[in-house]
Formats: sequence, C-alpha cells, structure tokens
Amino acid sequence: MSDHLFAGLAPGLSANARLYSAMLLVRRTEERLLALFNRGLVSGTTHACIGQEANAVGIIGLLDPGRDHVVSNHRCHGHYLAFGGSLAGLLGEVLGLDGGVCAGRGGSQHLRDGGFLSNGIQGGGAPVACGLALGARLAGREGGVTALCLGDGTLGQGVLYEALNMAALWSLPVLFLVEDNGYAQTTPTADAVAGSMVARGAAFGIRTAEIDSTDVLALREFGREAVGAVRDSGRPLFAVVHTQRLCAHSKGDDTRPPEAVAALCALDPLAVHGARLAQAEREAAEAWARARIDAALAAVASGLEGGAS
Repeated sequence: MSDHLFAGLAPGLSANARLYSAMLLVRRTEERLLALFNRGLVSGTTHACIGQEANAVGIIGLLDPGRDHVVSNHRCHGHYLAFGGSLAGLLGEVLGLDGGVCAGRGGSQHLRDGGFLSNGIQGGGAPVACGLALGARLAGREGGVTALCLGDGTLGQGVLYEALNMAALWSLPVLFLVEDNGYAQTTPTADAVAGSMVARGAAFGIRTAEIDSTDVLALREFGREAVGAVRDSGRPLFAVVHTQRLCAHSKGDDTRPPEAVAALCALDPLAVHGARLAQAEREAAEAWARARIDAALAAVASGLEGGAS
C-alpha cells in the first residue's frame, strides 16, 4: 500500500493498526466532506463510500501507483486515497478550489491524478480501462494492472459487456471489480439484476472470483489473489465483492428502512476490524486521522469563508 496514505503514522505500528487507520482516514474524510456539504461549501453533490472502506484499503491498496491504473466511479474517494492520492488534493477538488487535484474543476466524479481516473457516467470507465491496458501493452509496459471499479448498478450498462468482450479477445490485464452494495441508488439489486453476477464475466471466458465480506483481512487476501492473477497472467479477471453501504447513495436519497440500515452496522468494517485492536490503538488512529484532515484542509481551504475545519 502506498506510504503516502500512512504519512505521520508511528513507524512501528502493527499491520492491523495500519489497516484500521487507513480505513478510518477514508471514513473521517467523507464525514468531514458531508459536514462541509451541509454548510453549503460543496457545489453539486458527492457520493460517500461509508461502509465500503475495506474494499478500497484491502484491494485497491495492493496496487502500485508507479505502474498500475485505477479507473473508478462516482463513489471514488476511498479508491483514490488507498491508491496513494493526495488528501489535500481530494478535499480541495471536492470543494472546487484551486488547490484541488484538478484545480477544483472536476469534483470527485472527474478526478485525474497520475494513474488514477474517475468517471461519473455509469460504465463510462469500462472502455477507458481497456484503452489504458491496451495502451500500456503497445508501449511495452508489461506487468501492470488496470483496476476498473464498478457498482452493481453498472451491470445494467451495455458498454460494460462491450468492454468485457474486448478485454477477453485482446487478453487485457483488467481487474473488473464489482462492489455490490445491494442498491443501485434506491433500487434493490434483487429488483434489477437477474441471474448470477460472476456468470456475466464467465460468459466471456474470463476468470471470476467472488467474496461476501466487510472484513479487511479477508478482502486483502482476496485482493492479493485477484491482483496477482491479473498481473501474472496478463489477462482480465471479473471479481465481485458483496458489501454494505451505510450511508445514503448521495445525500437525502436513502429510502431504506432505518432499522435495516441499523442492522447493517454490525458489518461496519471499522467495527469488524477495530475489535482486533486495543482501545489505545483506536484512539491513536482517531487522533492521527483528525490531524491529517485538519492539516489537509488548512493547506487548501484557508480562504473559505468561515474556514473548513
């Protein structure tokens, strides 16, 4: 995982504490962004991945920013940070400031930073991912992996199947990573997706993998096998992660019964993994995440009316 993500952490910290700290940073960053949105400091909208942090840290965090690519979607903050993206650059971008990674013009749905790109159009990143993988091969850069992050709602987009077809035909090293959080905005997945998810990849002769977990340790092992398979074979892999979203799709559009959302909190990845740590380790992680976010905001948002901290 990128050292940039762990800036300021004690060097002797345990591996479990580092994973927890990384997930916590993603969670607290998004909570701060939602608070800033409520103060009218975020233009447009933004989509949080609260509840899905273990996917980003456990899987995307295994990729190498020096040779790999990540093509993410509207719910991209965790992917971006886990890939080593700038926290200050992300906050500035969502706030529409010059200090944002794209000078505040793209927001979270149009991030571009090194090998990381996001695309807010459902399925819009699929041909981009194939193009990046093909381009790397034509340029003689073998051994890289392009991860395409998809939501379950994107399974209804035809362009995804065109991309799967080309990835299979051209043997492109693309990791199709489907994060199935059970809802496509407000529509339950069961009402919109027929049949098996992994069978969609298998239909093109693509190797598949599937896991139902919010445990970052299990997801890290799953990710290690998936990323390794793509890197070693130079061929695509279609991976499905069944997960849980603990926040609204965007803002006030959560139509799920409150008791159903409350029940999902038992699967909160921070609670699942945090139980492995001592209280002092969790408190240290909280202090580190708060200090990093405060410093990042101070670096890019000092000119905002009323401040952004």
